[in-house]
Amino acid sequence: MKLQDKVAIVTGSSRGIGKAIALAFAREGAVVTIAARTAIESKLITGTIHKTADEIRASGGKVLPIKTDVTNVSEVEAMVRKTIEEFKRIDILVNNAATNHPALLKDMPLKHWDTTIGVNLRGTVVCTKAVLPIMMDQKEGHIINISSIVARVIHHEPMTGLAYGVSKAAINRFTRGLAEELREYRIAVNALMPDNTDTEGWSYLNPTVDRSKWQKPEVWGRYAVYVATRDTTAFTGKVLSEEELKKECRGQIFILDI
Repeated sequence: MKLQDKVAIVTGSSRGIGKAIALAFAREGAVVTIAARTAIESKLITGTIHKTADEIRASGGKVLPIKTDVTNVSEVEAMVRKTIEEFKRIDILVNNAATNHPALLKDMPLKHWDTTIGVNLRGTVVCTKAVLPIMMDQKEGHIINISSIVARVIHHEPMTGLAYGVSKAAINRFTRGLAEELREYRIAVNALMPDNTDTEGWSYLNPTVDRSKWQKPEVWGRYAVYVATRDTTAFTGKVLSEEELKKECRGQIFILDI
């Protein structure tokens, strides 16, 4: 129970990597706010905040599902306020909520560019700013941003599109810069960079692609637990691919059963 009694907010946790992280945190003893837009099951992609919450409750965990659009400042502030009212503190924020409209720039409507940058980058900033005063008062906290390997790789298959890659590269820079700003408050800021992962969303966008070698979301849940249990004064400002995470986790018994 490495996160016993810690309070975590995980955005975009109705499905995919966010859900896997929320479940992993709950298994390690954390209470979790499930923050995502999907409260009613979609006909296209499975998963809702309530389904994730039900899985956590079924295992004896404590959870608070809140319908939240991360680009909406009022909704994010209300979500943070409800979390504090319910659990009294916030120890961990995982900025996982993301969207994508894969296309070449010449073919992409500007509204899709704006949506991708808005959710992926601005949403991360909005959620971070909402929890910062609380973590600064506590003098400790973990912020974990979910980036992507496409922040480093130009030619990626399947294609993610330039807007997605730009948003994730910006998150890497945001992570490193914010880590320096918050060192004195003992707030660690780190980023994880998944490659192709067999999530509901990415699979929906790539239905004909062979996904047999793609990573499972649960792996990123375990990596997020690892990062959330590091010393906030020493382990911060890191932007980590899976290869780099494996090196970081070497010798850690709990990570070896991934």
